[in-house]
Amino acid sequence: MLKPRLLFSLGILPVVIAAVWFGGSWFTAFAVIWGFMAAFEFFRLSSINKLAPITWFGLLGTVVLMLHPYYSNEFNLSLILTSIIVIPLVFLLLRRNKENAFTGWVWTVAGILYIGWLLSFWIELRCCLDYRNWVFLGLFVTFVSDSSAYLVGRKWGKHYLAPRVSPKKTWEGAVAGVAAAVCLSLCFIVPSPLSLSVTWWQVAVLGLLISIFGQLGDLAKSLFKRNMGVKDSSNFIPGHGGFLDRIDSIVFAGVVLYYYVVWILPHL
Repeated sequence: MLKPRLLFSLGILPVVIAAVWFGGSWFTAFAVIWGFMAAFEFFRLSSINKLAPITWFGLLGTVVLMLHPYYSNEFNLSLILTSIIVIPLVFLLLRRNKENAFTGWVWTVAGILYIGWLLSFWIELRCCLDYRNWVFLGLFVTFVSDSSAYLVGRKWGKHYLAPRVSPKKTWEGAVAGVAAAVCLSLCFIVPSPLSLSVTWWQVAVLGLLISIFGQLGDLAKSLFKRNMGVKDSSNFIPGHGGFLDRIDSIVFAGVVLYYYVVWILPHL
């Protein structure tokens, strides 16, 4: 599957670059469409496994939460999160079939928070804070980390990282992913249209953190798929699986990027 995986990556890369570069509605539309499809796969797998989520509410809640940086203040965000918790419970009380009702509530809220809340950090960084170059760093470092871990682990990996969660991931691949992430992050201090006004060690630490947490996100998604009894969330993307499979590292990386740039970096 290496060839279709590579072909898709080369095809989608210009779209991602254009969306990030132009930002605004372009980036938001791209992120929301991808997040919606990932949420659809999440709730579809949950339904197949008889976990009884409220799919329509999960999809709506995911989109609303992804867009919250545009209109949210402390009160609005509190109202949104409260609604996400309360409304599914009400619908489940009204549902004729009460079997797995509370489990359905848990999986509905979990899908909304996992996809909608975590992806909203990317929208806030690019569209509200206008941190274009930081978003490029976060995405490129995540992509390079994932690809390096996959290729090195596939070729030379011998020591398994978490065999009970993801049997093909290796320590060799994980180390290669971290090394590649740190090296690429250093490129963002070289003078260019994407350069950042920070020191080498500041971007190196960020690259390290993005790779580590991105790989943890990958393992978390692998655990979800193992519990669902599937290899991929879907077969929509040749060589990659589904939309949910492609954001496993992204969701954790965005959180790390946001808090590092907005909270930690100003104090360094």
